[in-house]
Amino acid sequence: MKRIIAASRKLYKDQKGITGLETAIILIAFVTVAAVLAYTVLSAGVFSAERGKEVVYGGLQVAQSTMELKGSVIGTSDGTNLTDVSFHLALAIPGTKVDMDSVIINYWDTANAGGTALQTLVSGTDFTAEISDGSTERGAERILEGDEQFLVVVTIPGTLAAYDTFTLQIIPPTGATLTIQRTLPGGLDDVIHLF
Repeated sequence: MKRIIAASRKLYKDQKGITGLETAIILIAFVTVAAVLAYTVLSAGVFSAERGKEVVYGGLQVAQSTMELKGSVIGTSDGTNLTDVSFHLALAIPGTKVDMDSVIINYWDTANAGGTALQTLVSGTDFTAEISDGSTERGAERILEGDEQFLVVVTIPGTLAAYDTFTLQIIPPTGATLTIQRTLPGGLDDVIHLF
């Protein structure tokens, strides 16, 4: 037993221990570094979460004001050429509004004149938009709202005959663009249901 005690005294001889003050300084340094690191990580996380939220809300705003086609596209002709096209527009997601005075409709076609394909592009084509029969006006007169439908009549600026194709691009002030593309049938009646 005496040998064990003597050996243990030799083992711990000339070894200095860490004092309480040194331990406290090291502990404070670790806590300070950890706090700064945690603050940096949390700040970066909050910043990126805010940016992500802005992107999501921006996407929702764009999607909510997107318009959709309701029903058929009807063409009117003079017997030889298409003169105008009419269709109904509504909002894809109720709860938002679109100012119809701010909507732009672009038109282009591929008319076959003598076997040669010609393209006509007209930006800002003339059109009229009014609240559809059977739809109740809820607010302002020229504002398309969630449960309303507007009848849009577009004047065709080009000369379209049988088998010609045209495209209408409806651009709201915010939201996605709606594209309508139709090909005229072989014979043109006064009123044509365009598929």
